Amino acid sequence: MSQFISVFDMLKIGVGPSSSHTLGPWRAAEAWIQKIKENKKFDLIDEIKVDLYGSLSLTGKGHATDLAILLGLSEADPEYVPIEDVFIIVDRINTQKEILFKGGKTVAFPENSIRFNRDFLPFHSNGMTFRGFCKGEEISTQTYFSIGGGFIVQENDNLEEEIEINKKNFPFPVNKAIQLEEYCEKNDLMISDIVFKNELELRDSKEIDFELNRIWETMLECMYIGCHTEGKLPGGLNVKRRAYDTHLKLIKDTTYTNPKEWITSIRSTEVKFREILKWVSCFALSVNEVNASLGRVVTAPTNGSAGVIPAVLMYYLVIENHDADFEHVKKFLLTAGEIGSIFKKNATISAAMGGCQAEIGVSSAMAAAALTELLGGTAAQCLVAAEIAMEHHLGLTCDPIGGLVQIPCIERNAMGAIKAINAAEMALETNPKNVKVPLDKVIDTMWETAKDMNKNYKETSEGGLAVTVRMVDC
Repeated sequence: MSQFISVFDMLKIGVGPSSSHTLGPWRAAEAWIQKIKENKKFDLIDEIKVDLYGSLSLTGKGHATDLAILLGLSEADPEYVPIEDVFIIVDRINTQKEILFKGGKTVAFPENSIRFNRDFLPFHSNGMTFRGFCKGEEISTQTYFSIGGGFIVQENDNLEEEIEINKKNFPFPVNKAIQLEEYCEKNDLMISDIVFKNELELRDSKEIDFELNRIWETMLECMYIGCHTEGKLPGGLNVKRRAYDTHLKLIKDTTYTNPKEWITSIRSTEVKFREILKWVSCFALSVNEVNASLGRVVTAPTNGSAGVIPAVLMYYLVIENHDADFEHVKKFLLTAGEIGSIFKKNATISAAMGGCQAEIGVSSAMAAAALTELLGGTAAQCLVAAEIAMEHHLGLTCDPIGGLVQIPCIERNAMGAIKAINAAEMALETNPKNVKVPLDKVIDTMWETAKDMNKNYKETSEGGLAVTVRMVDC
């Protein structure tokens, strides 16, 4: 049986700035609290300590890992917690030196309760250990790893079992891109059709539509907020938000009062080539500026690459097809999710494991395939588009200055979105039978490149721009 990764695993609503270093630790803290409740140890614990290792430690402050741990321990849900409450919860813990749990229980949590260790645990570079004590005696110890895209595994879990594998018989089990292509050709279906039929084994059609729409609404709201917020990003680099000024020039004197009216207003603006480039870049920048500010984004497939997919989808809605509706959004997200899942099964979507090729590269491939389907391409051409997009991100390093998901991360989303659009257009003019590099081969190559890459270029901020450009230079 093939491993099944749902579109809702690949596209998750959460809080920025990092899926590996924020969402993952947040979910791990939640999981540990749930585990000690199940083991009847929760009521006994009067002290908690957390150790962060490797990449989580090296860039943890810049990626708000410590804040995510506090929020997860407090049982706040990253998908639903009001963004304004995030800072209220953190400030309360830091001020009162205790964690308040649901039900009223409090546990002392002094300032040194989270320890940053530069050592790397052997299984994965994003390791963390939660320890619970009762009257000085350690009664619970659990180690978790954040393996990219908000996915977590416990120590001693098999990597192949890092997410739940349902025991259902899915009609179209997919591990490799070639399988997906064969299903589509044999059954005369598009990629989104295949994905939808698999998803129906887990949810009914109304729930699938509801959740996909919620994901899209979150993406749209994120772009809207980013395009209407000015100022500087937090963290000390003093990065000026750019989406606001770019949007102001592009939108001109059109009027609107909400995100849906905003789409109509954008459709009425100029669509010269330069304006199109600016709009796509603006959409991508806006998402990742919100992400960098600990705002709500959709992990797609990571937070650091969250701007690519909404930017390309928005491009289709406001430039390519003014009559597009939810059915187009649905097809786009389903196709994108499936392409991302193939990368996850056969390589990685974690920058800590594979550099930025595993984040921006994968998101660009996801968006390219999805756009190709909406533009009328065949399933085979969709896979060609994904291959082209990834091929031209191979070897891309992860080297965030100051450990912040800002430079060069935000701009890379704009570049990944533009590459995705270009890859789709090239694929539409390509006969897949003439392609020399199939998608599965480029995924294998990406994984080999990831394994060969020096760890300094894997989200540690110990190489590349993170070394040549210091915080003091900014």
